[in-house]
Amino acid sequence: MSPLAELIAAGGVLVLSGAGMSTDSGIPDYRGPSGASLRRHAPMTYREFTSEPSARHRYWARSHAGWPLMRRAEPNAGHRAVARLQDRGLVDAVITQNVDGLHQLAGSAGVIDLHGRLDRVACLDCATVVPRAAVEERLLAANTGWSATAGAHNPDGDVELTDEQVQQFRMVDCERCGGPLKPDVVYFGESVPRDRVAESYALVQRARSVVVLGSSLHVYSGRRFVQAAADRGIPIAIVNRGATRAEHLASIRLDMGIAQALAACDGVPA
Repeated sequence: MSPLAELIAAGGVLVLSGAGMSTDSGIPDYRGPSGASLRRHAPMTYREFTSEPSARHRYWARSHAGWPLMRRAEPNAGHRAVARLQDRGLVDAVITQNVDGLHQLAGSAGVIDLHGRLDRVACLDCATVVPRAAVEERLLAANTGWSATAGAHNPDGDVELTDEQVQQFRMVDCERCGGPLKPDVVYFGESVPRDRVAESYALVQRARSVVVLGSSLHVYSGRRFVQAAADRGIPIAIVNRGATRAEHLASIRLDMGIAQALAACDGVPA
């Protein structure tokens, strides 16, 4: 039995997943082999989105064009392996830095979406949250005849468009109060809600081990839970293609695909 399989077989596993978890579902990551390093625009920041209407307009045009890819994405073998390990009582909980909802589609329960969900939309004024599908229907109605040849897909669900395509796009506002809409996700420069952070720390306190799947841990919002586990002497395993910022904290480090790494742990070939 491999060291990772032995660790997981002991149970009490807390999974922390990142963008590399979903690359096999066709969603590119930020820093791994499929990262969108050649994108024209930097990822949207919270300050930019909330203070610059032109930036918000550009985001919605590009996100609307990229939404079909996100909507069609299906869980991959890695997601399904985690769900099976949870069904067997070996994985206690999942914290994901992803916003795609694929862990839940694979059957995992009680997932903490640390950075929110792209399939929900919130109003910045009245805080009403509605399904993304309802907003997409309104956007389609408001943009009859608008078409965009999508360029490269980016990790945050949007695509590259020309300035002309963006200018021709029409946004929609909150049906309840007329306020600006924002995907219900945590942007760069925005804080993760406190209750989500507290719940995640509580999971670390109860865990026997932490297994990181597909995260470079460059972002502090996820890395802090790995550090908290290390501070408590909890074993840490990291499965990720490429370097991470927590190599020194891991007792098990695998530079390989997630499905391949988990195949020996749940008895189902990758």
